[in-house]
Amino acid sequence: MAIQRVRVVYFSATGSTEKVAMAVAKGAAYKLGKPVTVTNISLPMTRGKEVSFTPGDLVIVATPTYAGRVPNKILPYFQNKLTGNGALAVPVVLFGNRSFDNALAELCAELEAHGFHTVSAAAFVGQHAFATGLAHGRPNAQDLDQAEDFGKKVAEKLLLLTETPAPVQVPGDPAAPYYTPLGTDGQPTKFLKAKPVTDMKKCSQCGVCAAVCPMGAIDPKNVANVPGTCIKCQACVSKCPLDAKYFEDPAFLSHKAMLEENYTRPAESALFL
Repeated sequence: MAIQRVRVVYFSATGSTEKVAMAVAKGAAYKLGKPVTVTNISLPMTRGKEVSFTPGDLVIVATPTYAGRVPNKILPYFQNKLTGNGALAVPVVLFGNRSFDNALAELCAELEAHGFHTVSAAAFVGQHAFATGLAHGRPNAQDLDQAEDFGKKVAEKLLLLTETPAPVQVPGDPAAPYYTPLGTDGQPTKFLKAKPVTDMKKCSQCGVCAAVCPMGAIDPKNVANVPGTCIKCQACVSKCPLDAKYFEDPAFLSHKAMLEENYTRPAESALFL
């Protein structure tokens, strides 16, 4: 099939999903000999415009997995701002070593519902956002090589196609409920209202945390104040230059401990060509 451009759309609060998405795009663009354009939707001001595509586009759409699904605060962007117009798409999710559950199936379904033709898909492993002992340091060089090779294989598939293929088949149920977080006692635990705390002895009020928050939840005039919705992405924690941000909510910490007790085995990425 005639592809004119490789385009990338990604949400990546801490940078891991971005690395994988760009590696996939690099591999595909190399094989196709086409340029890459990027739409980064990781900050609130980047999610206001609608983006349309054409049948000549190959679009890599990437997001992390939150509670086994596409992040619910980012899902409306995929539903309302992206229009495929017959473009070919490669849905990609990143998961924190536990499982991608239904996230990839959900992303595939949303893209198909909004004018894209999904041709391949993948779920890659990345360091867990808050249980950082899970898949620590991933995606590593080997993961990124795998992602780039996956992009090349996608391109090779497209070069042989003479007509639009059937939607890619992936495991999962797009309508399944979100994963239920458990504590160390094995019981469901709730921490939706948990927000980052600031160690004011360390904080210099530099404003980095407010600037990188994908929800714009942190008050830039007083970074200890978090009036907005926190999605627990850890962007403020991981990018604070003085390690002044942290979480202390007991339910949140119990779930983190449970994950680190039960999901330390190295998970493998899943590729669907």
